[in-house]
Amino acid sequence: MSAIHIVRDYPHPPEKVWRAVTDPELIPLWTATGAGARPEGFATTVGTTFKFTANPKPGWSGVVLCEVLEVREPSLLRYSWQDESGGAVTEVAYRLAPHDGGTRFTYDHTGFTGAGGYFMARILGTVRTKMLTKGLPAVLNDLDDPIPREWP
Repeated sequence: MSAIHIVRDYPHPPEKVWRAVTDPELIPLWTATGAGARPEGFATTVGTTFKFTANPKPGWSGVVLCEVLEVREPSLLRYSWQDESGGAVTEVAYRLAPHDGGTRFTYDHTGFTGAGGYFMARILGTVRTKMLTKGLPAVLNDLDDPIPREWP
């Protein structure tokens, strides 16, 4: 089984990173360095079904169907991920933890199987790395810092 595992440290508080990765208006700003996915119907409520819609490419409609599986604000978001045309249902998890005065963000996308899954994980891994290395830091740098609260 193939997977994507990316860890990035950001010099911003967890609440700010959480906002950037869960606010439907901010998500397209950092995903623009990848396929430019826009969430449709997204909310951080378990059971919410939503779509990521990006620009179509040859062999891909640009639509991914998702369902929120677990939320622990501001430390965990987990959702299912399936291409609109079918195929395996995989799982994405965002984990945020305080680290060195900022936030350690861990991105995991698991459940890729077979040769097709291996190649999909490689392609998506490259795109996700770019989004989390270039796109998300740019969005975070443009956001005002939230009022700090005590970490649970």
